[in-house]
Amino acid sequence: MAKTRSTGPDGLIIVDKPSGFTSHDVVAKMRGIARTRRVGHAGTLDPMATGVLVIGVEKATRLLGHLALTEKEYVATIRLGQMTVTDDAEGEITASAGVAGSAGVTDVTGVAGGSGVGRDTIEAGVAELTGNIQQVPSKVSAIKIDGKRSYARVRQGEEFELAARPVTVSSFVVHEVREAVADDGTAVLDVDATVVCSSGTYIRALARDLGAGLGVGGHLTALRRTRVGPYGLEAAHTLEQLQEAADSSDSSDERRLPVMPIAEAAAAAFPRWDVDEKQARLLSNGVRLDAPGLGVGGPIAVFGPEGRFLALVEESKGKAKSLAVFA
Repeated sequence: MAKTRSTGPDGLIIVDKPSGFTSHDVVAKMRGIARTRRVGHAGTLDPMATGVLVIGVEKATRLLGHLALTEKEYVATIRLGQMTVTDDAEGEITASAGVAGSAGVTDVTGVAGGSGVGRDTIEAGVAELTGNIQQVPSKVSAIKIDGKRSYARVRQGEEFELAARPVTVSSFVVHEVREAVADDGTAVLDVDATVVCSSGTYIRALARDLGAGLGVGGHLTALRRTRVGPYGLEAAHTLEQLQEAADSSDSSDERRLPVMPIAEAAAAAFPRWDVDEKQARLLSNGVRLDAPGLGVGGPIAVFGPEGRFLALVEESKGKAKSLAVFA
């Protein structure tokens, strides 16, 4: 008797995105691995970047828009002394100021060369970019202006300005400052840092603004996302590992993929509200439950008896307004 073909897994898969892949490339690859078209991601990573990309499969795709609003953590290397058109290493260099006096220094604690840029100066610049700030996104980004992507306008030679937007950089920690020499011979400083920030924050814009504030220019040379909300690298798998898991499966064993069930994913990412059987039934039928005093400004995961994940809701005028129902 022929075995029925598996429909794809249902939940989240945390992917360790490789450099050179767009987020859409990863989604396309995961559609083949999971054998389903219902695949999406929560929060784009630039092709140069690596690290945590949260993939939703089947019903879990309905969580993704809400997961994209969570805090994110990155490790980054910022190069001071050069500017690029894209604010990262993939773009053409537009200016080279140079800041370091010589290469080979592992930690700059004083003044570098004659530029006046040293560890203390860098730390002061970082402090200016920490907290609730107004950030102008990179022009080479996917932000839409009158329905057209910003990067497309750049490619067509259009002149325009992007408006600053509020973002939160809750932590911006410098770990090491190294003297280096760029490919064109320019003496530069490479700054290794960890950034924890709100969704919508551009790390390459932080690199640009740090360099601009120091008067020497700056851009991003390496970026690795280590966490999206509660999902970190410890739970991530490479595309090669996921492909191997899929190839080792037969058509009846859920493809052996490391899938995080929707209930587990929701419990990790959102505040939890447990309701009784009557409330669960009403909620599943579209009734807005009384929700006094939940005191949460964002989505809330609602669980019924026996830990059944029912819905994502938000409190509105004392009622629980459904954002997505899963029961």
